[in-house]
Amino acid sequence: MTGTIAKSGMRSDPDDVTALDHIVDLRSDTVTRPTLEMRRAMAEAAVGDDVYGEDPTVNRLEKRAAEIFGKEAALFVPTGCMGNLIAIKSWTHHGDEVICDEKSHVNLYELASMSAIAGCMPRIARGLDGILSWKQIEEVIRPKIYYDSQTALICMENTHNMAGGTLHATASVNEICERAHDAKLKVHMDGARIFNASVALGESVRAMTKGVDSVMFCLSKGLAAPVGSMIVGSARFIEKARIYRKMFGGGMRQAGVIAAAGLLALEESPGRLHVDHENAQVLAKGIAAMPGLKIDPAKVKTNIVIFDCEGTGKNAVELCDLLREKEIWALDTATYSVRFVTHCDVDREGCERALVALGEIVGRPQTARA
Repeated sequence: MTGTIAKSGMRSDPDDVTALDHIVDLRSDTVTRPTLEMRRAMAEAAVGDDVYGEDPTVNRLEKRAAEIFGKEAALFVPTGCMGNLIAIKSWTHHGDEVICDEKSHVNLYELASMSAIAGCMPRIARGLDGILSWKQIEEVIRPKIYYDSQTALICMENTHNMAGGTLHATASVNEICERAHDAKLKVHMDGARIFNASVALGESVRAMTKGVDSVMFCLSKGLAAPVGSMIVGSARFIEKARIYRKMFGGGMRQAGVIAAAGLLALEESPGRLHVDHENAQVLAKGIAAMPGLKIDPAKVKTNIVIFDCEGTGKNAVELCDLLREKEIWALDTATYSVRFVTHCDVDREGCERALVALGEIVGRPQTARA
């Protein structure tokens, strides 16, 4: 992600919530605000010291997350980046390699933490629309030779952020896990938006992740909790992960205050994610009809809409800045690539406003919006 935030920043006063009410913020689903029910639950949460394992609300959240995914245990962590790093550190040794897609979040947007902290190197594979097959993974597994770095872990991202919210088919995930385990490799899923994938595929997260060794998922994106992510896996994995959470500064003491919102997010928010997907389709079809913009609406399966603006004569930063002047916030993800992400705080009317603003910038749509 390039210059938009650095150039534009948060121009409204962050202490004035009403100043943001008229903004259509499509930069990310990380900008969602907790519901009134979440705020009430946070205020009333029973708390204890989670570092000592004594916070009852955190314990409930971890137990419920493990149940939903059909895993033995779970751990509440401050961020998805920390969750992915903990998993990588738990499954690898210094000098190992981690196979991941070229545009994956662990490779591009986690500040090289797998190298700087876990001591591993990314081993890049190039999937179709970010989705890796076993054949593509197998081609980059290191041979068992003592003078080569050794492959230890495969990391998949579902949904795949920078590929536009694309999905791993469960059958493919199962094949990758089976063959990886035969090769004595572990599999971690960066499932930051795994519930979006679940809704789009019409499958449970339990079925989708049955074979993987660990999963990270975010409570603070489409599920709309204010903060926090979860990692799930075997009891032995979580025992080790708890050590690394503490080592990385993630012990949060009376964390039940935020875990209470996470519990509501986990139980209630997945049921409305289909609305975000429908709104993303409205955006994609509207964008596809505009001159100078390129997107295939058929490839938009979840809540992420990434389109090419090169044909407008403007780069992505310029286009995002022009949208911002019209109170539509978007994010540039490459020189000519712009991203919209739908979420619970942008309704259909907001999406229509975004299309109107975009149309005013690039010209009239060639055909009526679907």
